[in-house]
Amino acid sequence: MTMPSAEPTAPGFRPPQQARSRLALQRMLTAAQEVLAAEGYDEFTMTAVADRAGMSVGTIYRRFDGKEQLLAAVKDRMLSELETGLAERLRAADPDLAGIISAFAATIADAFVTGGAAWPYLIRGTGRSLEARGVQALGTTRRLFIAATRPHLGAVRRPNPEAALDAVERMITGALIHQAAANASAGDGLPMREYGRRLCDMAVAYLLTPGHPGA
Repeated sequence: MTMPSAEPTAPGFRPPQQARSRLALQRMLTAAQEVLAAEGYDEFTMTAVADRAGMSVGTIYRRFDGKEQLLAAVKDRMLSELETGLAERLRAADPDLAGIISAFAATIADAFVTGGAAWPYLIRGTGRSLEARGVQALGTTRRLFIAATRPHLGAVRRPNPEAALDAVERMITGALIHQAAANASAGDGLPMREYGRRLCDMAVAYLLTPGHPGA
């Protein structure tokens, strides 16, 4: 499966042509992520990003048409890192069902911890680019999960192994996204990584428990 480029592809973005410009772009995106996490969406401005990055506002506008395009590029970079990291960790996971599911849940939880307070704004963002990139990432992580678990279908004890694995992927991904949108922790203060481990335990227990037909 082809992984996305680390360079943003959002509309309204003008890609750099030189190595020094690419480094400046990464500094720009890091600063934007930090401003979003610290100040929130309403206080997120191109000026604030420029100040944090140590560059002029004009430099940022030479790359992005405006705030929404910059945020879309931040989300694209964060999701690209998640997708690439997931592919790598699934390849290196213990070669059994529990190992694959543990790697899947841990990678997504880790990404939400690393992205911190920027994630709630990016997940809830309503711009077309923000929504489209999120949908694309869901499809990519899902395909990676299916490919990694397919060799272990025989270990699943539910009557319909494919449907059971489908339910597990949706449960883990949806639950972690929900908590990240709420603010990167479970509602009772449970750390995100521990929440991911508990989801993994529940998923494995479900898959290894025989169920009635149609379950």
